[in-house]
Amino acid sequence: MADTGWRNKTSIMEFILLGFGKVPELQILLFPLFLMIYMATVAGNILIVVLVVADQHLHTPMYFFLGNLSGLETCYSSAILPRMLASLLTGDTTISVSTCIAQFYFFASLAATECCLLSAMSYDRYLAVCKPLHYAALMNGRLCLQLAAGSWLSGCLATLIISSLMSQLTFCGPNEIDHFFCDFTPVIKLSCSDTSLILVLDLLLASLCTLFPFLLTVLSYVYIIVTILRIPSTGGRQKAFSTCSSHLIMVTMFYGTIIIVYMLPKSNTLRDLNKMFSVFYSVLTPLINPLIYSLRNKEVKEALGRLIHKCLIFTNIG
Repeated sequence: MADTGWRNKTSIMEFILLGFGKVPELQILLFPLFLMIYMATVAGNILIVVLVVADQHLHTPMYFFLGNLSGLETCYSSAILPRMLASLLTGDTTISVSTCIAQFYFFASLAATECCLLSAMSYDRYLAVCKPLHYAALMNGRLCLQLAAGSWLSGCLATLIISSLMSQLTFCGPNEIDHFFCDFTPVIKLSCSDTSLILVLDLLLASLCTLFPFLLTVLSYVYIIVTILRIPSTGGRQKAFSTCSSHLIMVTMFYGTIIIVYMLPKSNTLRDLNKMFSVFYSVLTPLINPLIYSLRNKEVKEALGRLIHKCLIFTNIG
């Protein structure tokens, strides 16, 4: 009976994702563009995972976390891009309420997990630069597994609470979401239920899973930069900085766009640019990450060379 009452109160069973508008010429351009981005993202991140697993030279804490991050980025882009590509191809922009909440869960849980993983990676770089003599003892296999598992669990469980509460909301109209995926704020705005509890919980959990890891990351890099500046030789400073430069670039891009999208006041100018910045952190960042590590990291390039060499030998033998 309770379920029947809930259904009677609900007049909306699906949303309309407005995406990037209804301009046909734009749709024709965006589909091949996002398709190439998605294929390159999946291929690049899976390649990083394969290299980390297959090459013994990369069996270190830094690359263990990188492998986790690359696997996460593959799932992260897959939570958004396939649905977007289907809409661009078919013109069908509708999405059921349950599918929308499910998309939000996968996207948000992976984003929260990425914040925690980036924090774990910054702690790893902090130990490597600031405590090099104790690094091997401190950053052992057990701690690596605990940090990685804690990152995944915290992101998934925190978002599960919010998604469960969202599934209990009633949506009475309007049903248009001015975005290209189901993000928290655009969906909550469409609810005609009391959202005060879910908004408070979202703020609390977002602070724990996003703000707290961000502050830990910033603190780690403050210590890292201070330690690097104290190194007397220029060569020593360059070598120390090279061990964490790729991660620092990745952190800056990820958090920079998130701060613009979610934390800055919603002025008219920023509101118009919101989708562009959302594309950057949700679509382009997973694409750029493997490029940063492959182009700027000597060990990854060497591992790729060894993998290509093995594949050529295997092909010749066959």
